[in-house]
Amino acid sequence: MQPMDPTRLAQERLLRVSRMLEGYVTRGELSGAGALIGIGSEIAYREAFGMQNREAATPLTTDTLFRIMSMTKPVTAMAAMLLYEEGHFDLNTPIHKFLPAYKRMKLLVDRGEGKAELEETDAAITFRHLFTHTSGISYGSQPDDRLDLLYREALAQTPDDAASETIQDFARKLADLPLAFVPGSQWRYGFNLDVLGALVETIAEQPLEEFMRERIFKPLGMVDTGFTVPEQKAHRLAVVYRRDSESGALVPSDVPIPLAARMWGGGGLVSTLDDYGRFAAMLANGGETMGTRLLSPTTAAMFGMNWATPEAVVSFLKANPAVHGGYGFGLGGAVLLDPTQTGMFGNPGEYYWGGAFSTYFWVDPKLSLYGVVMTQFNPNWGYPIPWQFKQLVYQALVN
Repeated sequence: MQPMDPTRLAQERLLRVSRMLEGYVTRGELSGAGALIGIGSEIAYREAFGMQNREAATPLTTDTLFRIMSMTKPVTAMAAMLLYEEGHFDLNTPIHKFLPAYKRMKLLVDRGEGKAELEETDAAITFRHLFTHTSGISYGSQPDDRLDLLYREALAQTPDDAASETIQDFARKLADLPLAFVPGSQWRYGFNLDVLGALVETIAEQPLEEFMRERIFKPLGMVDTGFTVPEQKAHRLAVVYRRDSESGALVPSDVPIPLAARMWGGGGLVSTLDDYGRFAAMLANGGETMGTRLLSPTTAAMFGMNWATPEAVVSFLKANPAVHGGYGFGLGGAVLLDPTQTGMFGNPGEYYWGGAFSTYFWVDPKLSLYGVVMTQFNPNWGYPIPWQFKQLVYQALVN
């Protein structure tokens, strides 16, 4: 693909992206990183820096494989919206229509003085709530949270259990756990897109990975994206690094990350810069890229809309004011509502999401503009790379 007309994105200004990413590598803050920027049907920038494996001195390239973690979520949202286009549900449809275990849910209600009780609720979890993380389902990750303690106890597994459990098994377990609040009233990051993945399987009557491969990956030419890494591609998988607490040096992360991840909707995909760029390009261009249309323009536009209630948007802001300011929540990702709150240029309706190992993408449908950054550093948000990247892309627009 030929570089685009430089009167739209100035090539000399895009070099600032290179200097930013190279700086992180040179200073030893990252092992390696790659970035891809596109506008319309053209790729304007595509570069890789540093190492995918410092210990083996393996360079990071544009076909390096990355564990994209929660950047799986927009792909699962996309899978669900393909079924939305077939008329199976709308965003207000209760999920118990397809997963009866969610017919009657309970809340964990704080009664004060260290006491909490389970209380039944008539409110139904809808597809909207799953897309926007407003169902009351949690991740069980907060150490002192009473609800999350219940999650950890109920979801604890032996290695054998984990290997055999399906997404349907997991969704049924979650249905037995209480919710943190009445669906729609607040925002809380949780296993929502995993339940959505179970819904995709139920409605499509085929495994989630198979559905994604047939309906998304093959049509878009995403040849390296999937929930498992074939043996012949394992040498292309980037090492995840963290910073040693004593020396400050980069060291391989001790987080256990199997090559064969759980094939669920909230995480687990492995992808490349080029592959995820094709996915982002399709969204940026109204559901179509390179002659392949997956979504109608009207459905693609839904990704750039806030679908959370006003009170849930307030809750989302409170969860992380520095990152969430100016944003609401849409179909598996944050949606920009008010650029003035972010401190940088942006267009209302642009949206983004990232992964736990510091991968990131964003789409600006107004300009048919998109960007993808891939690195492997734990934890995410350890550096302000997403915001710097976005800022440097917009400053390169000269027409």
